Amino acid sequence: MMQDRYISLAHGNGGRFMRELIDGIFARHLANPSLDVTLDAAPIGLASGMDAVITTDGYTVKPLEFPGGDIGSLAVNGTVNDLAVSGAEPLYLTLGAIIEEGLEIATLDRIARSIAAATRVAAVRVVAGDTKVVPRGEGGGLYLSTTGIGQRAPGCRLGSAAIRENDTILVSGPVGDHGIAVMLARGEFELTGPVSSDCAAVTPFTLPIATNPAVRFMRDPTRGGLATVCHEIAQLTSMDVHLSEQQIPVRDSVRSVCEILGYDPYYLACEGRVVAVVAPDAAQGILAAWRALPGGSDACAIGSLQKGHGQVILKTAIGGHRHLDELEDDPLPRIC
Repeated sequence: MMQDRYISLAHGNGGRFMRELIDGIFARHLANPSLDVTLDAAPIGLASGMDAVITTDGYTVKPLEFPGGDIGSLAVNGTVNDLAVSGAEPLYLTLGAIIEEGLEIATLDRIARSIAAATRVAAVRVVAGDTKVVPRGEGGGLYLSTTGIGQRAPGCRLGSAAIRENDTILVSGPVGDHGIAVMLARGEFELTGPVSSDCAAVTPFTLPIATNPAVRFMRDPTRGGLATVCHEIAQLTSMDVHLSEQQIPVRDSVRSVCEILGYDPYYLACEGRVVAVVAPDAAQGILAAWRALPGGSDACAIGSLQKGHGQVILKTAIGGHRHLDELEDDPLPRIC
């Protein structure tokens, strides 16, 4: 373990302090046979006949640690999930860390440990990385950037073009948990509650169904939440998305905070959920399989696709109808 208490600019100068940072924190926690911190590039392998799939993303959240996760687990799971909903098996990650001068090294150590734990659960390996240190006041403590590489069967063709009228929309669990957990962790509204982020890898939900021809489309409802994914579907297909308020799972604690502060849970980020569009006759079988998984007991069929004009329409609990508008303002900035 490093002896310093805080990150200094010297930890980014390429010399001894930087080597101690990489070896003492990142390499110590992320060690695996594919990680060689002395190399500028890492070789990887994919199974013969499989398609390579790649994604990249950046992560910034305040606070860096929150109930149910932190920026480290968020970065791993967010990138893993982007691969997973594309029908791919995630295999490798690269990790870029932009660290602000003054960050407590104990905090960075906890986050690196969290990254390592998340990679083990998701069965992926960090094979390359980079660190940079920026002066105090020029960052948010820590920013992470990840690139993920996975493999996908050549016959997997998930996408909006496969969606058909009357297809069923599924969600793998309650929505809005991550958004509310991060907001409460900020302490800005003097509210507390038993809400944890849903931050997790969704591969147990996606891998068994990725090549099922009845599965048309999958997304993880991160920024903008469920409503934004539904708008994406509506715009890509020019069909109307019809949702049922009574069927959309929202925890009571999340709904209570939303009612107090005027938030809409359908627009809040999730970090461990899947929204899938599937053929109607396959919906119940997929739901049964999802509900048998850890964390999947609340999976629900929440709506369907109908001819229309690219709108998202919610049938309310009292029987009325409400149009869910496309998100314009970010209700919770710096959340993922």
